[in-house]
Amino acid sequence: MRAPEFEDYIAPARVYPELWRLFAGLLVMLLIYTGATIFMVIGLVPVLQAPLAVIGWLQSLTKPTEPGQTLFLLATFLGMGLGVVVATQAMHFRGVETLFGPRRETMRDFFRTLQILVPVYALLLAIGWLIERPEANLAPGRWLMLLPIALPLLFVQIASEEMLFRGYLQQQLAARFAARVVWMGLPAVLFSALHYNPEAGMTNVFVLISILIFALAAADLTERTGSLGAAMGWHFVNNFGSLLVLSVKGTINGLSLFVTPYDVSEQTVAPIGLALEFLTIIVMWRLLRALL
Repeated sequence: MRAPEFEDYIAPARVYPELWRLFAGLLVMLLIYTGATIFMVIGLVPVLQAPLAVIGWLQSLTKPTEPGQTLFLLATFLGMGLGVVVATQAMHFRGVETLFGPRRETMRDFFRTLQILVPVYALLLAIGWLIERPEANLAPGRWLMLLPIALPLLFVQIASEEMLFRGYLQQQLAARFAARVVWMGLPAVLFSALHYNPEAGMTNVFVLISILIFALAAADLTERTGSLGAAMGWHFVNNFGSLLVLSVKGTINGLSLFVTPYDVSEQTVAPIGLALEFLTIIVMWRLLRALL
């Protein structure tokens, strides 16, 4: 049985649930996302003052260790968000607000999730600091200067992903299929696959499983609450911690205040850290499920 809130949430998607519209919508998103990214890359030419320098700079994005690289990656999600908005309106004739659910409930669950998780994540960070002290990355002064730019772009990133995976895909698939493995599982698998990190090597298995569990938990919260508020709040707190506070060395750490003393590709320490992250996701999911 689906939650009644979720039935109301997917009601707008039932009007035009045809699969061809879903695939055409995804194609529209891909074209807009690609076009927006190309436009941003062209804009780099006058900044770097040489077309060939742009190629080298783009290659460095596979392992972004500088603030500018990370800010650029976050900014590319503007294209993803725009693509979801256009596809939803053009292929399904519904407004972008239908992807979020009722405005009041979305805002309420977003801020309640922040209130619940920020102290918990801060406590976990403090415990981790006592167990194994992280390495300094950005100077605190520079980090604070970049924060007013990084926070809005971080919100754009998490909002765009939630609109696509827990919004558009989950709604349209749930309007067409009854099986959870389809409307909950397929978006979660796709979400996890797109986070594949070639730098992680053999630890990719642990990374992808951890992300898959998060995606399934966020999908469950979306069903239970009938809005994207809780998933967005959790995603924001999680990415704030992993991108702006403490990131794993060898991942996206251009904006992080600290980095772990171990690299993501290390097959001894990294899996232990990821296993602890897996347990944290389960605990956070149960906590939010109970309190929301």
